[in-house]
Amino acid sequence: MTTVGAGADGGTGTVASVDQPAPSYPPAHPADRRAPDRSPRSLARLRGAGARPSEGGGSTTARDLAVRHRLLLALSALLTLALFLSYQGVHADANPLRTSSAPAVLSLDTALYALGQAQQDAGAPAPTSDFQKQISVAAQSLAAAAADDDIGGPAGRQALQTVAGLITVYSVKVQQSQLQPDGSMLREAYLSYATSILTEKGSGIQARLKALQRQQRAAVHRQTSFGPLLWLAWTVTLLLTLALGAALLETQLFLRRRFRRRYNRQLIAAAVLLLAGVVTTVLFTVWTQQGMADTRALLDRPLPGRLIPDAGRDTASYLAHTGFRAAAAVWILIGGVLLMALAETGLRRHIDDYRFRPR
Repeated sequence: MTTVGAGADGGTGTVASVDQPAPSYPPAHPADRRAPDRSPRSLARLRGAGARPSEGGGSTTARDLAVRHRLLLALSALLTLALFLSYQGVHADANPLRTSSAPAVLSLDTALYALGQAQQDAGAPAPTSDFQKQISVAAQSLAAAAADDDIGGPAGRQALQTVAGLITVYSVKVQQSQLQPDGSMLREAYLSYATSILTEKGSGIQARLKALQRQQRAAVHRQTSFGPLLWLAWTVTLLLTLALGAALLETQLFLRRRFRRRYNRQLIAAAVLLLAGVVTTVLFTVWTQQGMADTRALLDRPLPGRLIPDAGRDTASYLAHTGFRAAAAVWILIGGVLLMALAETGLRRHIDDYRFRPR
């Protein structure tokens, strides 16, 4: 290409200029061309799947809420179960003790005392009303003990029926002896036979009644004992109570720090319910167990006849209101459900705000 321009002397001249060809580059190799990113991660981001990117590169609020939510529900369920079993372990025996075992022991004490008094009157030279009165007291006491279906099981009921029959035979033989002349051989024979029916070792009336009485006292001991299993159950219950209380407090502090909310009313209500429920059940258990222990101490020894009515009144006083306290066990289950509901509603709104899709 030729270009016309001014010369050095003011004239015109031509200046030849040759076009430079455009620089040529080697063709790009097909392998060097970057294809569009088609990785699963990129596709997932385009479709909106996958975990939500966290702000600041490290927010764990959703996960922290989920962990606390599961922890509160699990501790509430475990505490409800442990508290119910521990409470029932004490109170389930209180009502049978009040209505069955303790009255049976007192009835057998009364029968033994009445038969002892009747034996003293059996040697009177003539029939006396005191003897018949004592025999009637013994028979009525045995009938009261036999009314309890739990006394010694089938064998115990059979033993009571046998004793009742032997008392009838004893009464007849004593009456026959009293109808004989004083000092006669026949009178002595009747009286000796009647005495053997009452006092024979192993098979006499008193021996049979004392065997039944030992069985009933053993039942009282079983019902009133606070053994290792109950200690373990209540220890686990109190530890779960402390763990749930600490979890509620920590969750409240977490929400206050993360969401700037001073109080969560549902969690506060759950803490109040937890404290009130555990304190109430512990007090009920202490009162019931103390009454049962006093009853065992009272019935653990033979009682003189004049003290038996007083012992009955004392036993009724010791075991008063145990039926009401035992019925309160159902409120433990209701309270546990309510506790879980409060923990759920206290965190649900925050969990919904931080809902995320699983990876």
